[in-house]
Amino acid sequence: MNLSALTALSPLDGRYASRMGTLRPLLSEFGLMHRRVQVEIEWFIALSDAGLAEFKPLSDASRSFLRGLVSQFSETDAQAIKDIEKTTNHDVKAVEYWIKQQFAGKDELQAAGEFVHFACTSEDINNTSHGLMLKAAREQVILPALDKVIAKLTEMAQAMAAAPMLSRTHGQTASPTTVGKEIANVVARLRRARTVIADVKLLAKMNGAVGNYNAHLSAYPDIDWEAFSQLVIEQQLGLSFNPYTIQIEPHDYMAELFDAVTRANTILIDWSRDVWGYVSLGYFKQRTKAGEIGSSTMPHKVNPIDFENAEGNFGLANAVLTHLSQKLPISRWQRDLTDSTVLRNMGVALGYALLGYDSLSKGLDKLELNPAALEADLDAAWEVLAEPIQTVMRRYALPNPYERLKELTRGKAITAEAIREFVQGLELPEAEKQRLLAMSPATYTGKAEALARRI
Repeated sequence: MNLSALTALSPLDGRYASRMGTLRPLLSEFGLMHRRVQVEIEWFIALSDAGLAEFKPLSDASRSFLRGLVSQFSETDAQAIKDIEKTTNHDVKAVEYWIKQQFAGKDELQAAGEFVHFACTSEDINNTSHGLMLKAAREQVILPALDKVIAKLTEMAQAMAAAPMLSRTHGQTASPTTVGKEIANVVARLRRARTVIADVKLLAKMNGAVGNYNAHLSAYPDIDWEAFSQLVIEQQLGLSFNPYTIQIEPHDYMAELFDAVTRANTILIDWSRDVWGYVSLGYFKQRTKAGEIGSSTMPHKVNPIDFENAEGNFGLANAVLTHLSQKLPISRWQRDLTDSTVLRNMGVALGYALLGYDSLSKGLDKLELNPAALEADLDAAWEVLAEPIQTVMRRYALPNPYERLKELTRGKAITAEAIREFVQGLELPEAEKQRLLAMSPATYTGKAEALARRI
């Protein structure tokens, strides 16, 4: 079979391929090759400025040409590297050879050709490339997708700030809230989670085969290679320097990043399930599109599929992200290769996360509040006023307030009339009694509206 959207093993490259367009150039094999070329080029240019007797500073024309190899890197270039790899059977060496091929006819670059990949182990190129890949994916795709969800939820929280809603704790009727306040809770959690994702420092190293600059110092013992490496990593690549490593950068920062994304996804799984429940209760209606079918046999149905898809894809994302965060920081002695094959699945993990954000955004855009259902639910739950009544009774030292309200309400269907009759019989100041009599489940929402508007 030829590879196509229909024959792809992963739905990310099949059914959902069109929704992965922003992530694919960054975390694919192409994306890895692109960043490898970038790192090799920046290391090469920096070496020319390091004061090495055998490698003078490159001309502006050569620098422009070299960086053009990065900015104009194409699928054709990536395929050429892949073709070289068929001979070398080594992916990083194939990149080195491809770069040297580009020097053909350029005397200045050809003369310095052996400084491509100078003193580097493959992991010097790979770990920096992975850092650049994650930096781009975080800044260009993951955070913008998460921000879209947060912005929509913030808008909903404020728009629905005053819409009263019956709470349910342990599945049972509880003190009322507002729809907006419950959404604001999610916004507050997501904002904290987003900050953690954004604040993870992406670390990198370029210190040779076992992290000690052995080869570097054997060739140029008088160069401060640690300072040089830090300059390349921080100033030219925009990553954070890790001075202590084995052959590999130990990937602790990746674990931090993936755990942070997992935490945000978990919050959204929680929210997806809640929205699913609110749709089931009728609190929300879903706008439909002409021609869409909710059920193959029940024409009336409008299934909450976007929230179900979001939940499922966040679960897949978290499963892979959790494996990445637990496996990547572990390497036998100075290195083993178990991280290499696992790292190729960063795009899978973040791809499912992106799919979750996209599905959730689509679902949120379809929601419409159903005030009638909210009001009916509240009006059927007058027992929730037992809490404010017994609290006021406590204030005025009436005997056994909790026990008296428990006897009145627990396990019983309580009407407005029964509640009001109970209040009328209490020995309370008249003003307090009237305040309680004026209260209803729909008005007993505390500070919910203010909290929702403040978000």
